[in-house]
Amino acid sequence: MPLADAIREALGSQVMVRKMFEEGARLKKQHGEENVFDFSIGNPDIQPPPAFYRVLSEMAREGKKGCHGYMPNAGFPDVREALARKVSAEQGVALDASCLVMSCGAAGALNVVFKAILNSGDEVIVSKPYFMEYRPYTANYGGKIIEVDSLEDFGLDIQAIRAKLSPKTAAVIINSPHNPTGRVYSAQTIARLAEVLTEHGKSCGRMPYLVSDEPYREIVFDGIEVPPVLCAYPESIVVNSYSKSLSLPGERIGYIAVSPEIRDKEDVMGALIYATRILGFVNAPALMQRAVAELTGEKVDVEVYARRRAVFSKILDEAGITYAKPEGAFYLFCQVPGGGDDRAFAEHLNKHLILGVPGSAYGKPGWIRFAYCVDEKLIASSQGAFKQAMNSWGSVLNLTSLDGNRAV
Repeated sequence: MPLADAIREALGSQVMVRKMFEEGARLKKQHGEENVFDFSIGNPDIQPPPAFYRVLSEMAREGKKGCHGYMPNAGFPDVREALARKVSAEQGVALDASCLVMSCGAAGALNVVFKAILNSGDEVIVSKPYFMEYRPYTANYGGKIIEVDSLEDFGLDIQAIRAKLSPKTAAVIINSPHNPTGRVYSAQTIARLAEVLTEHGKSCGRMPYLVSDEPYREIVFDGIEVPPVLCAYPESIVVNSYSKSLSLPGERIGYIAVSPEIRDKEDVMGALIYATRILGFVNAPALMQRAVAELTGEKVDVEVYARRRAVFSKILDEAGITYAKPEGAFYLFCQVPGGGDDRAFAEHLNKHLILGVPGSAYGKPGWIRFAYCVDEKLIASSQGAFKQAMNSWGSVLNLTSLDGNRAV
C-alpha cells in the first residue's frame, strides 16, 4: 500500500536509529540483557517517588463521580491552578490557570504549539545538536527547521541565531537542560537572546516566539539552577512534562505555560486549546492530571543520576573518550576518538556490546550520546568493554584512512 511521501522520506532518514534499536534487541537476545551495555534510550529506570504511589492509590479508592470523564480541553481548572503556582515560582512571573494548558507530555505540547503558531513555510530556529524529533514536529504543520551551530562548549551562539532570523521566523526553540549535551543555558544567555528577538521583532514587525522545552528542568547537578524564560521575554512559551522529573514517561502528562505578557493572550490560548482538541489529544489523561497536581513538590532522587554521571565519566576518562560535562539531564555527549565517523564508532562499539546513539541523529556528526538512566551496576560493568573497544578502535581508524571508506 502506498505511503505518504513525507512519511516514506522520514522513515528513510531514521534508518540508523531504527537499526541501532534492532541491533540492541538482537544482542540482548543473543548474549543476555545483563551482558549488553545499552546506553541508547533516554528511558528513566528510577522509580517514581513514593508519594506518587500513595496519591494514585488514594485516587483509585476514591471513586469520585466524573473523575474519569471529559473536562475542558485545557484540563481541569483546579489542576491548572495548582501547576500555575508551581510554574510561577520557577519562572518568576505571576501565572494563573488561564496561562496553562495540560498536555500529553512535552511531545504532545510541542505539536500543539507548532500547530497553533505555524503557517506553511514558517521557520523554527534550533541550535545543533538538537532533539531529533523537532524536525518532524515542525514539518507536521508545514514549518521548516533552520539549524545554527552552537558554541564550542555547546552554549547558544546568539550571533549565529541573529544571522538566521528572518520575516519567516515563527519561533526559536531552546532545550535546557539540553538533550543530548546536558548543557544548561545561563540567565545572561537567555537575556541576550531575548534582546536579539525583541530587536528583530521591532525591525520586521513579527515578534518570534521563544519556545523553551524543559522536561529536564529538575534534573541538574552541582547546585546549578535553570534560569527562567517566561520573565525574560514576553513572547515566550514553556513546554514541560513529568516524564523525567517524576519518572512517568509512559503516562504522557505535561503542560504548556505561556507568559502572562504574551501578545493577544486570549487568541494564543484559544489556539492552543483548539489545537489540543483537533490533533486528537482531546485532553491530557484525567487521572494523571489530578495526580501531578498533588505532587508539585516531588521529584525523583537526582543524586542517583549524579552518582551515575560520576561513575560513567570515570570510565570514559580511563578509556580516553572526551565528552561535554553535563550540567543536567542524564546524557554524556562524547567526541568520537580520533575524529572518526560517529556511525562507524557506534557500529564498532556494538561489537563490544555497547550501544549509543550517533551524533548525526542530533545534527552533530563526530559525536555519540550515551544515556546513563540505567542501573549503576550496568554502567560500572561496562568498563572492560570500553577499554577493549578503544584498544581496537585505532586499527579501525587506520583501515578507514587507508581505503578512504567508512569502516563498518
